[in-house]
Amino acid sequence: MNTNDNFVSRLIAIKPEERQFAWQSLEFTTFFHFGINTFTDREWGDGTENPSVYDPSALDTDQWCEAIVSAGAKACIITAKHHDGFCLFNSKHTEHSVINSPKNFDVVALLSKSCAKYDIQLGVYLSPWDRHEKTYGSGKPYDDYFCAQLEELTKNYGPLYTVWFDGACGEGPNGKKQVYDWNRYYDVIRKNQPDAVISISGPDVRWIGNEAGATRPSEWSVVPVCLRDTRLIAESSQQSDDVVFREKPLSEEDEDLGSREILETESNLCWYPAEVDVSIRPGWFYHKSEDDEVRSVENLLNIYERSVGGNAVLLLNIPPDTEGKLNAADTVRLKELGDRINSIYSENLLTDAGLSFSGSLQNNDLQNVQIDDESYWIGDEKQTELTVTMPESKKLTHFVLCEQIRNSQRIEEFTVYAEIDNTWHKVYTGTTVGYKKICSFSSVTARRLKLVISKSRAAPTLRFIAGYYDAVKI
Repeated sequence: MNTNDNFVSRLIAIKPEERQFAWQSLEFTTFFHFGINTFTDREWGDGTENPSVYDPSALDTDQWCEAIVSAGAKACIITAKHHDGFCLFNSKHTEHSVINSPKNFDVVALLSKSCAKYDIQLGVYLSPWDRHEKTYGSGKPYDDYFCAQLEELTKNYGPLYTVWFDGACGEGPNGKKQVYDWNRYYDVIRKNQPDAVISISGPDVRWIGNEAGATRPSEWSVVPVCLRDTRLIAESSQQSDDVVFREKPLSEEDEDLGSREILETESNLCWYPAEVDVSIRPGWFYHKSEDDEVRSVENLLNIYERSVGGNAVLLLNIPPDTEGKLNAADTVRLKELGDRINSIYSENLLTDAGLSFSGSLQNNDLQNVQIDDESYWIGDEKQTELTVTMPESKKLTHFVLCEQIRNSQRIEEFTVYAEIDNTWHKVYTGTTVGYKKICSFSSVTARRLKLVISKSRAAPTLRFIAGYYDAVKI
């Protein structure tokens, strides 16, 4: 085995943990930013707010879940505590919580019951930065406080699919900053919720790098271990309540995280998949002034196809309003988004197609790619050509590819062709595939399609392929 073979073997030896695979299979998840900021009309509270300000008149977590189900989302995260330190759960370790508000309902408990009712998975966000807690900045005393709250959240509310941390780290009420004991925090989560991924400032899920819904054309899940460095994550995270930050694009140096060229000088690699977090509105908390600034359904669909269809998971924030409900402007848009997704992706036009393979390998499992399950097909190491022949010509605007990422991420370059008037026409050229790649192109009418995988780290795998038609798209 030569040096290059050793390098490739090292790359494809990196595979997801089961918790990471389960997280990726959710595809579309949501965030509920709700708390005392909702009632002060702020994004970042300072911790001096009086709990009496928190007073939702018609809190309804069932309505939250109904709305996200209509969009097709499978999970949600609640801001159990934001930077202001105000807790939406009945914590025994602080008075700064819903317990001392006019509506002393444990919101996390209510949402947990609603999630079970609507078959939605629950996650929690607990801000490490706490602008109210006096022990913040004191070292171990604050870590004790934070871990005690983590114990409450990870023990008392049923199964969690994620515990979500951001990189914000500012001063506390004593003017000091805390050096977080991340490993201690992780140990609490692993002990109580071993199936939960620890996201962003954590070892399981990577932040895409912006809050605008921007994505990479080539998204790799096999990346350098140094990307897990919480100090670097904090440095690139939002440092103030800055609207401009939320819309910043990815930087040029951040475009390529996992190509062979990038990884050949890295000695330590890991499986660290990306999450695209973006808000349906300009802000993350509800502001009445933004009721007419909800993202359009086409913008949301575009973000969905580039994130879910770009080897990432979409995390869409929808902030409940001062009534404790999702605003009508948001629920209508969520339903519209769900309807658009269903109108495109409900019928796989390749289900009854015939498949043929041109290559040096003969494989009897080709039919596996027509079934959306864990079975898969493996192609030729040098070049794979897969031809799809439908019973009759059909209109197509999307071609979807899925690798079996349990065998790592392998495909590096591919092209999709459609046969039109007995001539093959190139309709899409791509690089990475990963868990899912949505190839979107102008409408074509064809009976035969051809997928050419021209570059791969090893024999490429295909778990699923599909073709779809968007009647709205030109």
